[in-house]
Amino acid sequence: MIYDYTVKDIEGNDFSMEQLKGKVALIVNTASKCGLAPQFEGLEALYQEYKDQGFTIVGFPCGQFLKQEYDSEEEIASFCQRNYGVSFPMMEKVKVNGPNTHPLYQYLKQEQSGPIGKAIEWNFTKFLIDQEGNVVKRFNPKQKPEELHTDIQQLLS
Repeated sequence: MIYDYTVKDIEGNDFSMEQLKGKVALIVNTASKCGLAPQFEGLEALYQEYKDQGFTIVGFPCGQFLKQEYDSEEEIASFCQRNYGVSFPMMEKVKVNGPNTHPLYQYLKQEQSGPIGKAIEWNFTKFLIDQEGNVVKRFNPKQKPEELHTDIQQLLS
């Protein structure tokens, strides 16, 4: 279950996924230098629209795809805040594929495969989590945050 995992936030503090209990969550692997980075704006808009209804987003920076992420968490946090006003929780940089895949991402991929099997195909792959911590849907990187309203609303209602 997703609540079994503890990750590190972008400042290096423990972030227990148990904090998401009772919330609908969207978990996203992000990359600041990716052509899809403007999705941060849509993600922040989703967060602002639904956060008071029990919804959150958790961003996981990842540099595995063409090294499209800054090296330091400080640079990542600064970029996200300065360019997109990101206020949802951001975690420290992780690996989402390969032998050093973060345990949370091993779990997410096991629960919901994508177009190329279990592997994460690119930056901004999104996993929708229900209030009980179940991984209910996986969205491909090109699915814009604006396209997720119906799925989020269904879980919140």
